[in-house]
Amino acid sequence: MRPISEFHGVTRAQFEREIVPSGEPAVLRGQCANWPAVAAARASDDAMAAYLRSAANDQPFETWFGAPDIAGKFSFADDVGSFNHDRRLATIDQLLDFLLRQRGHDAPYAIFAGAIPIGRHLPGMANDIAMPLLDPKREKLVSLWLGNRTKTAAHWDLPQNLACVIAGRRRFTLFPTEQVANLYVGPLDYTLAGQASSLVDLEAPDRDRFPRFAQAETAALTAELEPGDSLYIPSLWWHGVSSLDELSAMLNFWWRDAQPPLMTPLNALYHAIITTSDLPPRELAAWRTLFDHYVFRGNGDPAAHLPEPVRGILGKRTPELVARVKAMLAELLGR
Repeated sequence: MRPISEFHGVTRAQFEREIVPSGEPAVLRGQCANWPAVAAARASDDAMAAYLRSAANDQPFETWFGAPDIAGKFSFADDVGSFNHDRRLATIDQLLDFLLRQRGHDAPYAIFAGAIPIGRHLPGMANDIAMPLLDPKREKLVSLWLGNRTKTAAHWDLPQNLACVIAGRRRFTLFPTEQVANLYVGPLDYTLAGQASSLVDLEAPDRDRFPRFAQAETAALTAELEPGDSLYIPSLWWHGVSSLDELSAMLNFWWRDAQPPLMTPLNALYHAIITTSDLPPRELAAWRTLFDHYVFRGNGDPAAHLPEPVRGILGKRTPELVARVKAMLAELLGR
């Protein structure tokens, strides 16, 4: 696996003009090193916990708990019809108590909570996590990830992501979107955390069961981040994460460049699957041509020859147009 490109002292101009347009992941060393949370984590686990407690409220969120025998790997059970762990509600205070009690155990319980919204659960942290690489006016979701030595299966996120390590080392393994066929992805509509994820254990792949994974490995990128480091992950890149220490915390910033109203193309994928997967080969090929023309615009703007007032769904995307199309689809799907 190749190392991810690294940058130091990145400015917003460099981030916007060089790193994001490249469409490649990038390690930004020391990007969040001046955060109070990182300073607390470098002092001690207890100092880190005290900082998070002081910033948090008592609103609970979903937390994953796994028996020692899963060795920190949260995944599906063998039948891919259930999970290998339990899910319960916990507050930041309770979660930190669980984590600190597991320190020093040879076979600790695996504990993990992901995508905890800062504004909802740690409002006292909001003013301590400046991210000058992003436009302050840009709409973004800021979330905390907290756990011990755990492994997250390779998955993709629709938004772009700046993952900022606060406590503990993290190893990231990334794959370009086009490696989907070699990652043996689990169900699209029954997932660990909302996005489909690979069934392959990145650190101990079953090569008999997943032979094509060897091809994905040739395209993989990897990096190990320390507290204070950040990683830029482009939209739809597959990424698996291993937390390497007894207390691990990470903050991420998610954002999209698409114009509002923002909707996920995943809904279109679901619909396309159920409407096209059983078509005869010739008809399916014809629909591929139409999708390429109208959706992926392989021939340029498909409405360039039409006056603007009659372009309809091919016209300028506005909230009014989106609302009209959604109503049309609701009516058609309801028949």
